[in-house]
Amino acid sequence: ATLATPDNIAKFEARRSEIEKAAREELEAAQARAAKLEGFTLTLTAKAGGEGKLFGSIGTTDIAEGAKKAGHTIERAAVRLPNGPIRQAGEHVVQISFSADVTVNLPVVVVAEE
Repeated sequence: ATLATPDNIAKFEARRSEIEKAAREELEAAQARAAKLEGFTLTLTAKAGGEGKLFGSIGTTDIAEGAKKAGHTIERAAVRLPNGPIRQAGEHVVQISFSADVTVNLPVVVVAEE
């Protein structure tokens, strides 16, 4: 804690504006990355049995790597699987969280490979 002198108040206000500017820039960058994913559907192939049940599962790492191969950089930690790992072929929706305020629903189609 510091005393609320006019000099200290001025330093605090200058620092606060820097923090607000950085937060605003971070939010704008997250919104720009989210806009790039609009209309994008990620298609992954995985080995599956006769009824479409996958041998294993598709997790956050698989989705992040698949998106990277498709030209979209997504961090593994940004991928949210609301229903847990994907264990069935078909269409699924995962969430990509670029920041606390910017989340995008990403359609993922899992194609069975026999």
